[in-house]
Amino acid sequence: MTENPAVDTGTIAFLGLGHMGGPMAANLIKAGHKVLGFDPVPAAVEAAKEHGIPMAASAGQAVNGANVVLTMLPSGKHVLDAYRGVDGTPGLLSVAAPDTLFLDCSTINVDEAREAAAIALEAGHRSVDAPVSGGVVGAEAGTLTFMVGALPEDFETVKPILELMGRRIVHCGDHGAGQAAKVCNNMILGVSMIAVSEAFVLGEKLGLTHQALFDVASNASGQCWALTTNCPVPGPVPASPANRDYQPGFAGALMAKDLRLAVNALESTGVDGKMGLLASQIYDAFAAEGGAGRDFSGIITDIRDKSGA
Repeated sequence: MTENPAVDTGTIAFLGLGHMGGPMAANLIKAGHKVLGFDPVPAAVEAAKEHGIPMAASAGQAVNGANVVLTMLPSGKHVLDAYRGVDGTPGLLSVAAPDTLFLDCSTINVDEAREAAAIALEAGHRSVDAPVSGGVVGAEAGTLTFMVGALPEDFETVKPILELMGRRIVHCGDHGAGQAAKVCNNMILGVSMIAVSEAFVLGEKLGLTHQALFDVASNASGQCWALTTNCPVPGPVPASPANRDYQPGFAGALMAKDLRLAVNALESTGVDGKMGLLASQIYDAFAAEGGAGRDFSGIITDIRDKSGA
């Protein structure tokens, strides 16, 4: 994380100060940026104030006069509704000054990201999609990865801002490309975590210790992030959530959401993605059956239970 802003970006309106957005906005404040936040959830507002983030009374108030509007919202519908306005409330695109840069860090459908960019451009603004990877720990530490979809000149504008909240900033292409990269990456992650978890449960049935399987797979062709960083069994990787009863870094509900986005992308493109579809079904069931608030690596407990272990 860069300690000082490289350029003066004026006021940044930060909308959505939950578990991810709150720490991200706090890092911008620490770096010397002027931030004005808004969140409709009282608990998020109080937490933001404790981190020294000034709060507006409404989203429109936060956006009025801002040079950059950063959104971190739950879904594409929330983003599009905020941009357009609903129930008589003016949309952010109509409130913002001309040529405002709209920077959306939410994780949403690729088609929704492209639609958001199109209506922002039509309203006379600039648009960047920059979903994140790294979870709450990464948000707090300022070590997130940002996958960015933007025109080259807009990428150069937002890059110094993103560098204050993340360690790796990747320009993936034009509008929507950031969301496309996020969807593909998390489909890989969901599928690989299921495979790693099934392998550990199989190893248990075959008499292997967790450490023995880890020592082999982490140095062989089975090596992957789901094994070596977020290992689903306690012991081999002391920092993994498995050692904290699966308290989430990345919750099962979020993995289920991201895999549904991947399925939407598979269907809209006609890709025959059987593993992505199956992983989505598995994580939907995991989230519905008590895993929503557990780390997504807790899928191993579900596999173990259903295996009669």
